[in-house]
Amino acid sequence: MKRGYDYIVLGGGSAGCVLANRLSADPACNVLLVEAGPRDWNPLIRVPLMAGQFYRHKLHNWCYLTEPEPHLDNRRIEWPRGRVLGGSSAINGMVYTRGNRYDYDQWAQLGLRDWSYEKLLPFFRKFEDFRGGENAYHGTGGELPVTRPNTPHPFYDTFEQAGLQSGLKFNPDFNGEEQEGVGRYHSSIGDGERWSTARAFLDPVRGRRNLDIVTGASVLKVNIENGRAVSVDLIANGLRTNVSAGREVIVSCGAISSPTVLMHSGIGPQSDLRALGIDVKVDAKGVGQNLQDHANVRMQYSSKSKDALFALRRFDRAALALARAVLLRSGPATKFPLEAGAFLRSRPELAAPDLQMHFTPGISTANLRYPFRRLPPGAYEGYGFSGNVCHLRPESRGHIRLKSADPRERPAIHVNYLATEGDRLSMREGFKRLRGMFHQKAFDDIRGEEVWPGPKVKSDDDIDAFIRANAASIYHPVGTCRMGIDDDAVVDEQLRVRGVDGLRVIDASIMPNLVSANTNAPTIMIAEKGADYILRAH
Repeated sequence: MKRGYDYIVLGGGSAGCVLANRLSADPACNVLLVEAGPRDWNPLIRVPLMAGQFYRHKLHNWCYLTEPEPHLDNRRIEWPRGRVLGGSSAINGMVYTRGNRYDYDQWAQLGLRDWSYEKLLPFFRKFEDFRGGENAYHGTGGELPVTRPNTPHPFYDTFEQAGLQSGLKFNPDFNGEEQEGVGRYHSSIGDGERWSTARAFLDPVRGRRNLDIVTGASVLKVNIENGRAVSVDLIANGLRTNVSAGREVIVSCGAISSPTVLMHSGIGPQSDLRALGIDVKVDAKGVGQNLQDHANVRMQYSSKSKDALFALRRFDRAALALARAVLLRSGPATKFPLEAGAFLRSRPELAAPDLQMHFTPGISTANLRYPFRRLPPGAYEGYGFSGNVCHLRPESRGHIRLKSADPRERPAIHVNYLATEGDRLSMREGFKRLRGMFHQKAFDDIRGEEVWPGPKVKSDDDIDAFIRANAASIYHPVGTCRMGIDDDAVVDEQLRVRGVDGLRVIDASIMPNLVSANTNAPTIMIAEKGADYILRAH
């Protein structure tokens, strides 16, 4: 690591890896990428089926917890975030969805005219290597493989048939002309392996002499002098160091850490920062506000025939499948079972889908069976299938706040899930629609009993109580460094931090409204577009 660089990118996750690739493409520029987690050396990262385990363990997961959520029975909700080069793209479910045209056109209607769907589509196409072939909606030859999983298991076909029977249409491409319908998801799995952004965007360019990648380094703050970001204070290898930035500092630490980096640097709500003894550089009321996430509920059924995951819940068979995946890139562990799903509306009058379903042809592999292990109380051990539904367009807003002036202390996360009646109505309807899917005629030959939550949950009050007691995150936090044209927006249309030169935020935290999709693909697009802004500016 040198004393100075042209660009310093803070955060080696879904956005940061893309930025490091694009900015270092100019050999005249020196680029530093800083990641708090370790290198992505672990071969299990590349095994798709390991995603379910990484969600639950600290090996490559920051394991955040929200503060008690008042509308979810004051429960603290688990928030897995990737703690490794590649960030959450190294531990996520690899579902590749972009969102609805309506999402981005709404951004444009807020005055962000450069962020309409038509203007963003070329940036999505640029980084794709779509294995289904190039067309108007997909690109080929990019860094990220995008594939159409087609695992042959009858439960997937059953779910699709149930969707048709419930009134949905078949959709062969959720990222194509329309989003609504039932079908199979695209994924960021290629040749039997997970493709994180580190794998896709960093591996091909790690040999560039003008790119330094530092892992295990904590960001303390960005130093601002005379209204400009000039350097960054880090702790690397146990030592505090200062690195200067000749052109720009780019914060790409995600919806939790990007606002905390800004606040520790003196950019945030003035009263909050002064109360902690932090020197205020810019009174930016919007930093840490506008937090949004997709709330999610799950259902499980027993089945009359063997599911796709039952064998993998036995420890020895799971271990064999992992070995095959690592050594041969073959076998059941080279897939992730979230292949089928649906986008639908909770109410017909809505302009676009506000519900998303993910279907699993089995029960979770988290409860492995091996000698002398006791499963959790109530854990179901037989054949089954399951699904979840999430609310895509939450009205509720939360916030991130610092607990102290120490950058190493985690912030307080207040999501405020289901704070509005509209959100509660949509979640209740989503529960009913998911249960209705599982009770279509297509499932009659395989459906057993409803294991979770069970038939005792019937009335609207029962459903609401179940949601309050069991709803969780589907891990899509955004919005805490909101982009906008108003004075309270944290960044402008080109992702420049208001009130500070030479400083941008480029990641999911800039979203003004949460997109109606899994958020990894939109985050990569944001980085692609942000890199374009930077390169054109310089």
